[in-house]
Amino acid sequence: MTDVDREIPGEEAMASSGSATTILKNGFQLYPLERVDHLKAMSKASGQDLYNFQKGTTTLGFIFDKGVILAVDSRASMGSIIATQNISKVIEINSYLLGTMAGGAADCTYWERHVAKLCRLHELRTQERVTVAHASQMLANIFFYFRGYGLSAGTMIAGWDRSKGPQLYYISDKGERVSGKLFSVGSGSLFAYGVIDQGYRSDMSLEEAVELGTRAIYQAAHRDAYSGGFANLYHVHENGWTKIVNYKDINDLHYAYCEQKDVPGDSM
Repeated sequence: MTDVDREIPGEEAMASSGSATTILKNGFQLYPLERVDHLKAMSKASGQDLYNFQKGTTTLGFIFDKGVILAVDSRASMGSIIATQNISKVIEINSYLLGTMAGGAADCTYWERHVAKLCRLHELRTQERVTVAHASQMLANIFFYFRGYGLSAGTMIAGWDRSKGPQLYYISDKGERVSGKLFSVGSGSLFAYGVIDQGYRSDMSLEEAVELGTRAIYQAAHRDAYSGGFANLYHVHENGWTKIVNYKDINDLHYAYCEQKDVPGDSM
């Protein structure tokens, strides 16, 4: 539950010297834990952790000469249960900034949308658009102040700065923030890295970059049990971002790639 009458820390958190406890007391409320105490009793009786679900996903991003590619799958899982095959794991922050979702869907969605609000407030106050570094720092500061409260998130923020060009940042739920040219996050990231490392070049054409990102997501979703569903791919460029691959079925990609190799689809 949130206190919507008061702005939750963002730019405010950057200058705040208060503890996370103080921030929570003044502007944020945790969901009453007594409401879910029965889960603890059930977990203890069964010997299983029923409320700490294992999550899985595959998200990736890389910078090349023509911008940034963000590619994601669409499966949301709770342990061995597939919750949905149609979740959107790219959060459209504004017309030139995108964020990705890995970990808890609620945590990533809520806080990245909150950053979108802070970015808009920054633009209204300063009459300048927020930089990618500033937006990623706001999210990192929020995660840092709420570390230890059970947040589950591994996100990327991608965008295009007028002065620095394409930018890509990784932010963890502990407040870690890293700038780089290539990241993959989630249970399928090792499979995605194998494809990206083999085919990545900074001077790729847009068509080559789209094919590389799509193939990496396919490979991860095909081999990782916790990734799957559909592939979505965005291109961040000087004029904003464009969604290039829209919910392309992983199974269709599998048979298409098998056909290219002239092997039966059921053999791989």
